[in-house]
Amino acid sequence: MTTKHDVDPTPSPDLQADLDRLQRARAALATVVVGQSATIEQLLVTLVCGGHALIEGAPGLGKTLLVRTLADVCGLTFSRIQFTPDLMPADVTGSTALVYDDDGRASTRFVPGPIFGQLVLADEINRATPKTQSSLLEAMQEQTVTVGGRMHTMPSPFHVLATQNPFEMEGTYTLPEAQIDRFFYKVVVDYPSEDVLDAILDQTTGNTGARAQRALDASDLLRMQRLVRDVPVASHVRRAVARFVRATLPDVDGNDPRVRRYVRFGVSPRGGQALLLAAKAHALLDGRFAVAFDDLRAAVLPALRHRIQLNFEGHADDILADGLLLELFERYAASVRA
Repeated sequence: MTTKHDVDPTPSPDLQADLDRLQRARAALATVVVGQSATIEQLLVTLVCGGHALIEGAPGLGKTLLVRTLADVCGLTFSRIQFTPDLMPADVTGSTALVYDDDGRASTRFVPGPIFGQLVLADEINRATPKTQSSLLEAMQEQTVTVGGRMHTMPSPFHVLATQNPFEMEGTYTLPEAQIDRFFYKVVVDYPSEDVLDAILDQTTGNTGARAQRALDASDLLRMQRLVRDVPVASHVRRAVARFVRATLPDVDGNDPRVRRYVRFGVSPRGGQALLLAAKAHALLDGRFAVAFDDLRAAVLPALRHRIQLNFEGHADDILADGLLLELFERYAASVRA
C-alpha cells in the first residue's frame, strides 16, 4: 500500500527551495482570502500545471478577489474581461487599427485586447454569446491569437481563470463542450462556515485590510511547470488512473450499471492526463516529490467533474456526477492498490 510516508524521497536543495516558495504562496493567499484553503490549493495546482480554471460560485464569495490576489502573489500581469451579451470577439482578442505617423502616412497596427495578460480573469464568462466565448479557445489551447490572418503569441506563462454564477440562467449561455474541456480544473467555491464568515467580517470591515506579499515570479512559475512533470509516479498508481478512467465509459461491457445507464460521455484520455498531472502538483504542494493515492483523490473532482456528462435520464433521476466519480474512484483505485 502506497502512503505519504513511504514515497517521500529527500528533496535536493533546489527542489526544497521551490517547495518552500509554494508554501509561501499558499500562506500569502490565505492572509487575504480567508477560509478558502481548498480553493487556494486547487488554483495553485492549476498554475503549477500550466492550465486554466473555471471557478463556479455564487456572487459575493470572493472569486474576483482571489484571482487578483493570486496574480499579485505569483508576480503575474493581471487582466480582467467583463463578459456581457454585447461583448464581441475583437473586444477580447484585439483588432487591427488604422494609424497615422507624424508625416500623415497611414498604416495598420495590431492593438492587443485584454486577453494579452499572464493571468486573465474572464468574469461571468457564461454571460457572453457562444461566438465571443469561442474567441478564447485558440488562446487557451494554442497560446496564440490569430487576427486578420496574422498569429500573435500570448505572454508566458498564460492562464485563464473564468468565473460563472451557477444560479442565474436568464441571459446566460451554456459553455460549449470544446471550451469546457480546455479548463484544467473546475473549482467550486462554497459558502463559508459561521466561524469563517466571522473572520471575513472582522478582516474586511475595518480601516486596514490584509495585503498579500509576492512569493513567486513568472520565471519561478515556469520552472515549476517543468518540474511538476518530473515528479515520479509508481506504475500501479498510473494503472489505477487508467482503470478508473475506463470505468467512467458507458459503452464498456462490465462497467457499473449506473454508468451505462446515466452517463452520456465518460472521461477522455485528456481527463486522465489532467488527473495524473494534478496529482503530481498536489504532491509538490504537500512537500513531496512522488505521487500517492491521496494526491489522486484530492484531484478527482476538480479535474474531472466537468469532463463527465450525464444523459437526460441521469439529470432526471438527480444523479450527482461528483458522487458517482468518487464512488468509482474508490472502487477501481482500491482494486489496483490492494
